[in-house]
Amino acid sequence: MLRRHGRWTGPLIAACFAPTAFGQATVNPDAEGRNIEGVPAPAIERFDPVLDAWWQDAVFYQVFTRSFADSTEGPWANDGTGDLRGLIERLDYLNDGDPTTDDDLGITGLWIMPITESGGYHGYEVLDYINVDTEFGDNETFRELVRECEKRGMRVILDVVLNHSSWNHPWFLEAQSSPDSPKRDWYIWADQDPGYKGPWNQKVWHQSPAGDGSWYYGVFWHGMPDINFENADASAAMLEVVRYWQEEMGVHGFRLDAIRHLIEDGETQDNTPETHAWLQDFFRFYKSIDPDAVTVGEVWSNAEVATRFVGDQMDIAFEFDTAYALIDSVSRQDRERLDVVLGDVLRLYPSGMYATFVHNHDMHRAANRFAEVEGATDEDIDAMIRLAASLQFSLPGVPFIYYGEEIGQRGMYIDYDNRAPMPWSTAPHAGFSSVEPKQEVNEGWRERNVETQRAVPGSILNHYRRVIGLRHAHETLRKGELVVLKTDRPEVFALARRPIKVGEGDTARTFGEGDFLCVFNLSGEVVEDAAVYLPEELRSRGVEDVLGGLMVLATGFEEVWTLPELKPRSAAYLKLD
Repeated sequence: MLRRHGRWTGPLIAACFAPTAFGQATVNPDAEGRNIEGVPAPAIERFDPVLDAWWQDAVFYQVFTRSFADSTEGPWANDGTGDLRGLIERLDYLNDGDPTTDDDLGITGLWIMPITESGGYHGYEVLDYINVDTEFGDNETFRELVRECEKRGMRVILDVVLNHSSWNHPWFLEAQSSPDSPKRDWYIWADQDPGYKGPWNQKVWHQSPAGDGSWYYGVFWHGMPDINFENADASAAMLEVVRYWQEEMGVHGFRLDAIRHLIEDGETQDNTPETHAWLQDFFRFYKSIDPDAVTVGEVWSNAEVATRFVGDQMDIAFEFDTAYALIDSVSRQDRERLDVVLGDVLRLYPSGMYATFVHNHDMHRAANRFAEVEGATDEDIDAMIRLAASLQFSLPGVPFIYYGEEIGQRGMYIDYDNRAPMPWSTAPHAGFSSVEPKQEVNEGWRERNVETQRAVPGSILNHYRRVIGLRHAHETLRKGELVVLKTDRPEVFALARRPIKVGEGDTARTFGEGDFLCVFNLSGEVVEDAAVYLPEELRSRGVEDVLGGLMVLATGFEEVWTLPELKPRSAAYLKLD
């Protein structure tokens, strides 16, 4: 017999918490981004796009604190582990706060992966939801980090793990102690093994450590039991965690881990109506604390599923289909998957209401994916990384960068390899620490480090600075509508970005200051006489090449624009007069 409570609808009250965590929350159930639910999608209610929020102008950087920088002074200094003080010391690399300089990366949003006390290396096995792990610093240092970010025009969002706790969390230890425990129903129990598997055929029912014959539900693994969000007290306790980080610690929003799994209905274990209803309550709650706060959700599924969470449950969702398409199109030197995926994105999402990325902490790094291309040299790999960045920053949506991506850092999807220390220089220990890092630096760090790449004009790092700078300089590239253009070559991809009007009457606003045409040669060879087919509104224009991907620049366009030559793996951003 399953023990469940009705969905919480009561007041948002504070609850006691002695929060707790080994396995990782985010597991890819669907490596190709296909719909695995096996049921028809319900009708999708479209929301008007929100284009005037601060986060629509932001470029986010994802930081794994343990591996970013070891501090050079203070109580956490020089111990071989990254910490919050080390992150503060390196903030000028991300954004120095001076708009007249051009040697920072231009980051305006910081996503900090879990930093509270945890039972696991990665932080998703939560032991304490509100206290910073003493390995990284303390809560006051975190407040200082937020203040220092704000001085530089950056805002901070924190990874919050709502779906589960550690099995060593005091909540779960109390819950397993007795069927009569007040916290028993904070988790999901059965008197015997229900026997069914999880969404990707994994084991989800686990025998209680108490040895009383009961079973508990944990969708990711036995060390991370799921919270029962149909219990009013458990739900309120998690909302209090959110309130604490907003009001007491000053965060500007949250990255929401594994949110499609929050509430189950028997064997239906993701994307349930109850999950959507709880998130609607959650949306109203965090917006009541700070209307400008942003949430970005991890809905690891296709666009048709992810878009159902956007608009009234979270502000934006990570667009996994687009991430796969970016890697695949560059690797295969073919635009086909980009055409299909972007067609779905345009059809399904309110304009720009999603987050773009090339890879994250649960994937192989881009450098490793491109190394799988037959015959690829190191120079080819670097060129493919630059091309993927150009594609990402030409698209609508809010861009996210995984730390080290901007220098081509290597890493396979194994926790310790994909989250290796950031290489800062050719100094001992890659400039990460004055002592041997507790985790080994990835291979190739002597060439792929910040110091070395700063000095090379055509490096991956300097290319990232250029495309980020272009995006900051032109509102059309941040918020304009997307028009995918036809070409006569599978290896040539082209798009236009145009100003977009939102709303009607006196409240209507136009976002963008002119048209852009972006053309990409996905192949490793020079392409000659490629044709791009232009809609009437883009014809006969003067043009300024603001990125420099063309060998010969045209001065005006007709219905068919023939490009004499495109450099290998190049991107041309053309501003139309």
